[in-house]
Amino acid sequence: MLEGTNIAIGITGSIAAVKVVEIIHELRRRGANVRGIITSNATKIIHPWSIEFATGNAVVTNITGSVEHIELCGFNGWADVLVIVPATANTIGKMAASIDDTPVTTCVTTAIGSKIPIVVAPAMHEPMANHPGIIEAQMRLESWGLKFVSPIIEEGKAKVADIETIITEIERAIDEKPLLGKHIIVTSGATYERIDPVRVITNSSSGKTGYGIARGCYIKGAKVSLIHNGMEIPYMNTYQVDSSAEMIDCVLKLAENADGLVSVAAIADYGIEALENKIKSTKTEIELKLFKRPKLLDVVREKFPDLLMIGFKAEMEKDQEIMIGHARELLKRVNLSFVVANDTEMIGLDDTEVLVVREKNVIEIKGPKKDVGLAIAEEISKEIS
Repeated sequence: MLEGTNIAIGITGSIAAVKVVEIIHELRRRGANVRGIITSNATKIIHPWSIEFATGNAVVTNITGSVEHIELCGFNGWADVLVIVPATANTIGKMAASIDDTPVTTCVTTAIGSKIPIVVAPAMHEPMANHPGIIEAQMRLESWGLKFVSPIIEEGKAKVADIETIITEIERAIDEKPLLGKHIIVTSGATYERIDPVRVITNSSSGKTGYGIARGCYIKGAKVSLIHNGMEIPYMNTYQVDSSAEMIDCVLKLAENADGLVSVAAIADYGIEALENKIKSTKTEIELKLFKRPKLLDVVREKFPDLLMIGFKAEMEKDQEIMIGHARELLKRVNLSFVVANDTEMIGLDDTEVLVVREKNVIEIKGPKKDVGLAIAEEISKEIS
């Protein structure tokens, strides 16, 4: 998505500036063009030559007669987006007060006036982040349209966000955001059905495709609720569940105020009456009686007949026509907008190949799961619009 995007990156005097080279390298790996702007305080932490080497471009250390701020961030300027990383308390306060005494703050004022998207990734000690003036400054800047990337709070510090989160916010900033104002629910990963206090049965799923779709919907502007058994994601609402019953209950509660549901999770098809005590491992043979679990899509469709819903159909069949036929059966039975059909061999891999199956057409998408997720989010935006 960043292929050919021009990113101006402003670096201020936090120790987190040492991470900027890594961020720049990742942006360039994804196809972006990057140019650096650095304050004099930041040069005491990281040398401008490091930024020049990482970007492949000269670094702005001063505003001269060449009016670098206009060339970068003025009307029809070079930059598609301005990213301030790391942003100190000092710089955030100045930005909110329109004080332009560094190359970075001057570029910020110019970008605000030119309506260039700005992403800010703060880094400071936690007490500084809690200062009422810094909180008010951030709120003021957000009211002007700037996007703040929440820092990681630990060890008494508000540490700069991880690279993936920063890049996700950059991608959202430059996207047209066709899903803005929409609430999309995404289920992801596997569910677990308890056998006894320590044993479970489950389905195979890495959750990578579900995460990719949730991330893609966020980039497209949506408010995203991700239901899975994994970790929290900073930029979306995450709900952690274990069993299929918990997942269905969570979806039903959230669907009251949702615009769409994408059911990616490999939900357990069968359950068992869990035993209260651990089965003795000395037993050489045990017998388990499984019972059929309700299908999430069927339960949700019955309660929400008008909700936009997308289903997934994992198949072992190598014949595409058979896969498409099974997907269309699901499409018709539950009245889905489309079904994503995929091969079970792709489970756990970083790349995938899927078929987006509608009643009258089929689209093939392949590549890294994050990219495939973004492409599916684009298909969702077409359905909603």
